[in-house]
Amino acid sequence: MKYRTYPGTDISTSEVGFGVWTLAAGWWGDFTDDEAIALLHRAYDLGITLFDTADTYGNGRADELVGRAFADRRDKVTISSKVGYDFYNHPDARRGQQEIPHNPDPAFIREAVEKQLRRLGTDVIDVLAFHNVKEDHVPDDGIWDTFQRLQDEGKIRSWGGALGPSNGYLFEGMDLIRDRKVKSLQLINNILEPFPGQNLTEEAERTGWTGIQVRVTHSSGMLEGKYTEDTQFAKNDHRRHRPRSWLVNGLKKLESLRWLHEGRDMTLGQAALKWLLACTFGRRHSDAYLAEIDRAVERVVVDHLMRLAGTAPMPQVRAVAAGQLMQIRTSYGFEHTPNSPEQAHRALLSADITRFLEREYTPEQRITPPAIPPGAPIGDDGEF
Repeated sequence: MKYRTYPGTDISTSEVGFGVWTLAAGWWGDFTDDEAIALLHRAYDLGITLFDTADTYGNGRADELVGRAFADRRDKVTISSKVGYDFYNHPDARRGQQEIPHNPDPAFIREAVEKQLRRLGTDVIDVLAFHNVKEDHVPDDGIWDTFQRLQDEGKIRSWGGALGPSNGYLFEGMDLIRDRKVKSLQLINNILEPFPGQNLTEEAERTGWTGIQVRVTHSSGMLEGKYTEDTQFAKNDHRRHRPRSWLVNGLKKLESLRWLHEGRDMTLGQAALKWLLACTFGRRHSDAYLAEIDRAVERVVVDHLMRLAGTAPMPQVRAVAAGQLMQIRTSYGFEHTPNSPEQAHRALLSADITRFLEREYTPEQRITPPAIPPGAPIGDDGEF
């Protein structure tokens, strides 16, 4: 096992961690307390010292498992945790994969941390994150000032944010790194789902003050190489929310990844972890490749502007889109990320780009008619 230190801290921990959500929530199979603790101990024996929990995992059960497992060796492990979801006052709000309400109130955050410390059986949490940060949480000084006060009081050693629950949240992540200068940022990244994790990792490397904690490293088990087209997930299994196309297409993609592990004395799952640990994301692509991505991005930008404005003269739309595209590229590094124009297109159709553009355009700035019918091809050749 190799070990790394969170930037700007003295917190050194294993570069491979153990996510305790899988043991506590019943969404990845059911484990008794004894089974769960035995797995935690096995991970520790193999050199893992980073254990990631959250107060909402099993409504506190994950914390209790970690506390029991490492009560006799607390100083040998790093506890990374998260707060922010209010399962205390909304115990019946969870429905399937839906989120329960957040509570960013400083008093609630402080109370949640105190309760978590008691469940963990410790007097300090090493790395604390606000759980699944949303757009309105980033500028909320109350959240981050509370975290800093908790650190000053010695109840936590460092703090940051976690992105989710789904993949995405590029702009929240960028703002947490650039504006909040978080010491840790938890995000999704794997060889099948590299966007926007690669962008955020590159920005963390560039600034030098944020450590990255990667989750969904095996694309919900796909990169363990054990699924077949006949694989079925239990009704309460977290993976059941994935569409069947994810399973079928993922299996096809795995065929192109055989070179990662075949003949190398490692499993696909091990290769997936080594890819994440070894990747350098600060690479650049050819001008032709970037031009392809730009065209895909511009199609999305123009489409959004058309919806935003209703109808507009095409030269005006294209001019505004070009300015937006340049701003997006230079501010958020899109030129470094997507593995294909199609991936860029899909990524930018997400809520991220919608929120960004709507934030940039007030009603007074919107483009005015006349008229291109909604849904009409853009340009004589339909290219845009």
